Amino acid sequence: MLSFDFSYARGGFQLDARADVANGVTGICGPSGSGKSTLLLLLAGLLKPQSGQLRMRDDVLVDRARKIFVPAWRRHFGLVFQDGQLFPHLSVRDNLLYGFERLAPASRLFTLDTVLQLLEIGHLLERRPALLSGGERQRVALGRALLYSPRLLLLDEPLSSLDERLKQQILPFLKRVKDETRIPMLYVSHAQAEVEFLADRVLMMDRGKLVDVERITASS
Repeated sequence: MLSFDFSYARGGFQLDARADVANGVTGICGPSGSGKSTLLLLLAGLLKPQSGQLRMRDDVLVDRARKIFVPAWRRHFGLVFQDGQLFPHLSVRDNLLYGFERLAPASRLFTLDTVLQLLEIGHLLERRPALLSGGERQRVALGRALLYSPRLLLLDEPLSSLDERLKQQILPFLKRVKDETRIPMLYVSHAQAEVEFLADRVLMMDRGKLVDVERITASS
């Protein structure tokens, strides 16, 4: 269970977000500029809220009143940005294995071969990110996050730069991850079909506020 109740302000933008997120997939929808990506950055520890709390199961990650702030590298969360940010000085292989090799073998949920086959990136292993297309970078970023076996997966429009064939291949895999592991996911997308296929519930954001929670009964 992920629980948060915090506030964040920058410039003229104010975000006030409160929710309890169970296992499974929670879709986050709303217009551009409503704060969806900012929320993920706050959860990941890449931004610091001015006030409030964040708890993951029994771990307090943020409590500004008690001056607790666990940095991003200690949260063991996976984050996939919309533009598939990778380490530019590392090969695709080294990007994929960056977190994987730091895990105890017993805690690894996926093998490298499984991820390479599913995401069709085996032929890219020796390339540097500068030589990848946008869709290739996105697949590598998704593979790196999965191989990290995170305790929370934050996905910011992870399929936006992929063609329809790959989307139809990767979406069922993400659904399998949801069904076979206890990794909760927060999935930001403007694609209603993706959210309906994958998500168990939806948080609606508008102008920095969570304004609605809707449960989804998937037909798949």
